[in-house]
Amino acid sequence: MQHLFSLEGKKILITGASGGIGESVALTSGLQGAELTISARNQERLNEVLKDLLTDSVRHTTIPCDLSSAADLDALVESLEPLDGVVLNAGAVKLAPIAFINDATVDELFEINVQSSIRLMQRLIRKKKIKKGASLVFISSISTQKATIGNAVYNATKGAVNAFVKSLALELAAKQIRVNAIMPGFVPTGILKTSGISKEELDAHQKNYPLGRYGKPEDVAYLCVYLLSDQASWMTGALLNLDGGFSLK
Repeated sequence: MQHLFSLEGKKILITGASGGIGESVALTSGLQGAELTISARNQERLNEVLKDLLTDSVRHTTIPCDLSSAADLDALVESLEPLDGVVLNAGAVKLAPIAFINDATVDELFEINVQSSIRLMQRLIRKKKIKKGASLVFISSISTQKATIGNAVYNATKGAVNAFVKSLALELAAKQIRVNAIMPGFVPTGILKTSGISKEELDAHQKNYPLGRYGKPEDVAYLCVYLLSDQASWMTGALLNLDGGFSLK
């Protein structure tokens, strides 16, 4: 029996796919039959994800890429066949009150979270690497809807992503290319290692979630699969809350 949200025969690129949400999106999409190109900076970690993806019937590819490098972006795009979907997941977070944010942090967060995705999309579109009817999914954040202390610059980067999604959706609609963003609540992943958040802070913050838990990478992956599937063919320009009720309070 065919899966309702089958991705069989679809070629999909996933950035930031070496762990966390990106890895879960890759594994879940693979189970739905997608042919994946997974990309991140760390080839060794990509190889580990690839081991879990390997099947006899579908070919998957890893391409290491530093999205802040123009040369890496060009090489990535040139190596791709025309795509049915892209999941733009690569990102970074650094939390600090605005008085303690320095120029290097601002530049880094905007480069990784905003500019690299814009440059990637520009290259994919110019090189005609996105098929008619394709689906583009950006991973944003619920923090753009509900502010938290110490998150100002990160929030600003994700707000820029949301604005870009709206404009890109309008530009590409004539080609039936859909563009949407998922805005997850807090999903604990390896990115926490550089966030400076303590366990005590995590436990206290979780009480703000009406459903009683933080998100899991697979929660985001399931929504990604829907957006990548043909069943979402009438959805574009949407910013989708996925936050366990966090934004309700």
